[in-house]
Order: sequence, then structure tokens, then C-alpha cells
Amino acid sequence: MRTITGIITGTKMQKTAIVTVHSYRTHPKYKKQYRVSSKFYAHDEEGKAVLGETVTIYETKPISKLKRWSLVATPKQSGGAVSAPRPSLKK
Repeated sequence: MRTITGIITGTKMQKTAIVTVHSYRTHPKYKKQYRVSSKFYAHDEEGKAVLGETVTIYETKPISKLKRWSLVATPKQSGGAVSAPRPSLKK
């Protein structure tokens, strides 16, 4: 079972959270690292996901057209520290 850790960036859908995962890749010619982000739609049965939380998701069978992941546990459920949501850059 594959697991990924990311930040929740969207919770407006019912039973679904959008989790953004950042990773780094190295350019083949220039050898410089650059950041790449990917969005994953994760199933959140209880709807307890909070914007800005760091969560772990795991791969499951397809639940809908876009959902292939499910939330394992939020830091509140696992007893970890919870950071405050990041302020929005849009005004």
C-alpha cells in the first residue's frame, strides 16, 4: 500500500479533500533542483479534514472518476501537533 504525506488545500466537496504533495526533481542537463506539486483527490468519509492540515493518504481502489486515495489519519486523530492554516495569498 503506497502512502503519501501532503497538505490539504481544498475541502469544499462532500467527503472529498484535495491534498497537495510537493516533491523535488533534478534537471537532467543543469542539475538544478526544482519543486513540483501534485494534487490528489482523497476520500474523507467523516468530513473532518481542515484546510492547511498535514495528512497522510493511502492508495485504494477507484472510488469515483478522480478519487483513488483515502485519508489515513489527521494529526488530531494520531495525537500529533497541528499547525494553523496558512494565510491565503489572494486578496
